[in-house]
Amino acid sequence: MNTINLLQSALNASSMRQQVISNNLANAETPGYKAKKVAFESILKQKLSNQSSFEGKRTDSRHFFIGDSSRMPSAQVLEDNETIMQNNENNVDVDKEMTNMGKNALWYNSLTQQLNNQFQELSIAINGRRR
Repeated sequence: MNTINLLQSALNASSMRQQVISNNLANAETPGYKAKKVAFESILKQKLSNQSSFEGKRTDSRHFFIGDSSRMPSAQVLEDNETIMQNNENNVDVDKEMTNMGKNALWYNSLTQQLNNQFQELSIAINGRRR
């Protein structure tokens, strides 16, 4: 798995998570609305634990093929149908959503920092260190 592509998938998941959290908060008083969440980390963990999903980089046609990592993990939106927070069958917990929003913001910032580091390393590899 290419690190930059993996970070891009994680950033996409974080962006999707922000949209889902915002939508949950906007519908906190909507009767019958069911909160949604984004699953990415569990999908990534499953993909990483499946050793056969890795692909070795072939720099020579005589190299063996190793695995298949042609697909990057992508986030999925899941609906919570098991809980009820209010009498109107709405299950949005505003405190939980606000906490998740803060955690997601920290995660997004960390990912962008990591992506910037990757690009900086590429720049150094291409241009060399400049003083």
